[in-house]
Amino acid sequence: MKAILVLEDGFMLEGEGFGAQGETFGEIVFNTSMMGYQEILTDPSYKGQIVTMTYPLIGNYGVNEEDVESSRVWVEGFVVKEKSTIYSNWRSRLSLDDYLKKNNIIGISGVDTRAITRHIRLKGAMRGGISTVDLNKESFLKKVLVSPSMVGRDLIPEVTCKKIYQWNKTGKYKVVAMDFGAKLNILRLLEAHGCCVTVVPSTTTAEEIIRMKPDGVFLSNGPGDPGALGYIIKEIKKLLGRFPIFGICLGHQLLGWAFGGVTYKLKFGHHGANHPVMNLANRKVEITAQNHGFNVDMNSFSSEVEITHINLYDKTAEGMRHKKLPVFSVQYHPEASPGPHDAGYLFEQFTAMMENAQKN
Repeated sequence: MKAILVLEDGFMLEGEGFGAQGETFGEIVFNTSMMGYQEILTDPSYKGQIVTMTYPLIGNYGVNEEDVESSRVWVEGFVVKEKSTIYSNWRSRLSLDDYLKKNNIIGISGVDTRAITRHIRLKGAMRGGISTVDLNKESFLKKVLVSPSMVGRDLIPEVTCKKIYQWNKTGKYKVVAMDFGAKLNILRLLEAHGCCVTVVPSTTTAEEIIRMKPDGVFLSNGPGDPGALGYIIKEIKKLLGRFPIFGICLGHQLLGWAFGGVTYKLKFGHHGANHPVMNLANRKVEITAQNHGFNVDMNSFSSEVEITHINLYDKTAEGMRHKKLPVFSVQYHPEASPGPHDAGYLFEQFTAMMENAQKN
């Protein structure tokens, strides 16, 4: 089955379609992870994006039922150099091809992913599309050009939970997790660190959270432009100073806005499981998992906020904390699924804040 990949500037590659058939559109990004494609596919933060894997062979260990990061696949499309024709793992239940078919996701293989990656690095992330039905570059390009841009796009209503639910029922610390597209491994690690986690939709007000009397509030990862989420930022501002707060990825960006800062679009974003980040407190370097296309402007804060981590690739902000309030956040993913486990201490930092707040 033939397929084409077309970017908004006219860049085009021909390949073989796999997974579902049809057309799909989204922002084209590349991910440098060597493994973990199932976790990437099911990460809600990839809603609105077509993911290109830079590692050349994908699908060789199939898909299992344990390593999902949410209830479904969220990517708009999937691009690989070579789709493995066989899969082998004692936990695997489906091939990657069948998994994408089951979830109605369009993929393309047999394309030069190095060329795509280089093009995005030089030109920046942009809109694109994959088609197995319209193979005419000119007509399909017109469809790409009318597809939505990521800038100014609010995707949270599509990924947040629809109602409040209890993740687990026991734990020393009562945590309310605001769900902007939370990965399951974040909830697993909060539970593992002694938290009783209640997950609430993104539209939950600060007043509703205050009435729940939590020991701490967690702000999750998620897709889209944080600058378009003024209705969430307004509620986060009301929570500052009331509870210890920990934010990851989009949660970090939203805290940036709540602190009076702003975010901006990165040229091609950070997506992968091998990004070096320096902890400025101890000068140690952590290898981190990352997935974001926006970043907090380091120069937009008040003097009460300090940067705690920086990305060693491009010196962008990767973490911050309030100097007076028990509030901190990181841009990368300490739950690391897929990815390294260098940053797991941040969950201990959160529980230590809640322990201190309980004593006082």
